[in-house]
Amino acid sequence: MTTAQILSIVIFVVALGLIISEKVHRALVAILGGSLLIVLHVITFDQAMGHLDFNTLGVLLGMMMFVSVVKLSGIFEFLAVKCAHIAQGDPWRLMMLFAILTACLSALLDNVTTVLLIGPMTLTMCKLLDLDPVPFFIVEILSSNIGGTATMIGDPPNIMIGSAAGFSFFDFIMVDAPAVVIIMVAILVVFYFIYGRKMVVSAGQRAAIMEMDPTSYIKKPRLLKMSVVVTIIVMAGFMLHGFLHIESCIIALGAAAILLLISGENIEAALHDVEWTTLAFFAGLFMIVGAMTETGVIGIVANWLIEITHGEMFMAMMVLLFGSALISAFLDNIPFVATMIPILLAMEGSGMDVTPLWWAVSLGACLGGNGSLIGASANVVLSDVSKKAGYEITFIHFLKVGFPIMCLTVVIAAVYMFFRFPM
Repeated sequence: MTTAQILSIVIFVVALGLIISEKVHRALVAILGGSLLIVLHVITFDQAMGHLDFNTLGVLLGMMMFVSVVKLSGIFEFLAVKCAHIAQGDPWRLMMLFAILTACLSALLDNVTTVLLIGPMTLTMCKLLDLDPVPFFIVEILSSNIGGTATMIGDPPNIMIGSAAGFSFFDFIMVDAPAVVIIMVAILVVFYFIYGRKMVVSAGQRAAIMEMDPTSYIKKPRLLKMSVVVTIIVMAGFMLHGFLHIESCIIALGAAAILLLISGENIEAALHDVEWTTLAFFAGLFMIVGAMTETGVIGIVANWLIEITHGEMFMAMMVLLFGSALISAFLDNIPFVATMIPILLAMEGSGMDVTPLWWAVSLGACLGGNGSLIGASANVVLSDVSKKAGYEITFIHFLKVGFPIMCLTVVIAAVYMFFRFPM
């Protein structure tokens, strides 16, 4: 291996270790790691900037601002109480309802937008029922990544795969969505045994919840109406941005700007609510992972995954499914999928039918995001929201729950793939 490859691996491993130890703030670790790669000439400044996913950062910034304005209307409190009424104040039913809602929204919106919308609702409801919101947040993170797997627009890797392989929106509905439905049913059962049986609220708290009037939580009816209209436009924009040839970050930032303009709310207050540490963490992480891409480390790993299959389709499918999941649990799945695409295209060019392999990478990369706290954007964003509210989700705590569930979902996906693409 070259010196640059060794340095990129060492810096990544050290950064990952510091993030796991939580002795240094992860945003600081990411920024220092990215800067050190440039100082040591592992990558150039231009290369580092080239790996910054400004679309992702723009979506994060835009939706954070958007949500900060929308929440002033009281809509999240309204929805929280409404959900509690449907669940009749039962904490397990509420958790299950939020999990399903999160999965469905993540299939239509990007995962980050979904958790930014669901997070405040969850926090409000848990405070009303005097419940620890951390289990709810963990369940919602896992549900978000699973739900996002179902469609072409639900997760960035699916967008990339759909474009490269020529798959349509409905191809993902036909192949990935059935697997997601099966997986969601399975993990809801798991969630019940992990959390559901332990959550108890008094009859008095449940009665008090049922007596609450959801409409009384609407603080600004005019802003609420504007928020609903702009939210519908945003959802349509995210669903159609590929056809409109407009980047999703433009939709997010534009929606935030339009809502701020027509509502007359304070932009400084909106910017104050932005999770800047989250954006800094992602920027540094993009540089660290980008260095591994530039030096060829990710390419080596991807090629190794192909070589060990010896050309057997079933073996290749399983290796890519489990390999994509394991790598995506600790690496950003976007550069990994970007590396896998030309490899699969080359295999296709040699006359091999790689259709099952595209779906293996799709399911593995998306489901793998549940493996650790840094496995997907939604994980980091919602954990930061939780920490800001005073409820920290540690790396190890999430790993103990997320990694086993990630393994379970990938095993279910493997069984599904076996029957969906019989060899």
